[in-house]
Amino acid sequence: MKHLLTLEQLSKEEILDILNLADQLKFQKKNKIDHHILKGKTLGMIFQKASTRTRVSFEVGMYELGGQALFLSSRDLQIGRGESVEDTARVLSRYLDGIMIRTFKQQEVEDLAKYGSIPVINALTDYAHPCQVLADLMTIREFKGAFEGLKCVYIGDGNNMANSIIVGCLKLGMKISVATPNGYEPHPHILEFAKNYPGQFTLTNDVMEASKNGDVFFTDVWASMGQEAEAIERKKIFAGYQINKEVLKVANKDHMVLHCLPAHRGEEITAEVFEMHANEIFEEAENRLHAQKAVLVRLLS
Repeated sequence: MKHLLTLEQLSKEEILDILNLADQLKFQKKNKIDHHILKGKTLGMIFQKASTRTRVSFEVGMYELGGQALFLSSRDLQIGRGESVEDTARVLSRYLDGIMIRTFKQQEVEDLAKYGSIPVINALTDYAHPCQVLADLMTIREFKGAFEGLKCVYIGDGNNMANSIIVGCLKLGMKISVATPNGYEPHPHILEFAKNYPGQFTLTNDVMEASKNGDVFFTDVWASMGQEAEAIERKKIFAGYQINKEVLKVANKDHMVLHCLPAHRGEEITAEVFEMHANEIFEEAENRLHAQKAVLVRLLS
């Protein structure tokens, strides 16, 4: 593994290796065992989209691994004033040991990896959210013990979260059923990818159909960052695409609910369901730290 650009580029074995290492690093942190594996290493963190969890988890993660992280907003870099991604990648490669980027276009991440000579981590684009889904997979295994035989359900916008969770679930042997409104389906590349897993993937407009016998439920906000102008219209379109008690009545009894956060209670998930599953959701949020530390170790050590 040279970079983490999308989950499609990782094998099942590479994903499991990251998850196993994440479990070890979480154990070491909980037991106050030093693990300064990246002593002397520096990560540049480029943010063109703001974030709570991404910045804090990567910055703390590098510190706990013995390295350091530099926060670089687009205002701090010449890339925000028109310098090409190609030149930025070449320059930063001479200063840093790795780059983490949270941005809009997937192509920007791909170009950083192409023209730079150091590892690049996709911390979110409009196409993919691989770091979040690694944390999700880690959380599923913590609560369920294994992946095989589980049915995952994603309800809502076929966005970056949907794209990456489909790939992660299918690669690890789970079934996944996705319910979205017409016109808001996952990316065509992802739908093509899913064809490689016959019988494991279902796409529907019917929330109740998707939810039947579900073990793990996911959702995301109806309007993501950069879609604020569409928020009012999206509320109308997504009105029925909510995780609530009625939906969970058709799920398997020991189901779990995950949310990548931030959550808009009363929209994609009811406040009642959110609080009922808060333990799982905030364990998932914590696992961003451990999963990303595992990625950092595999790429930078």
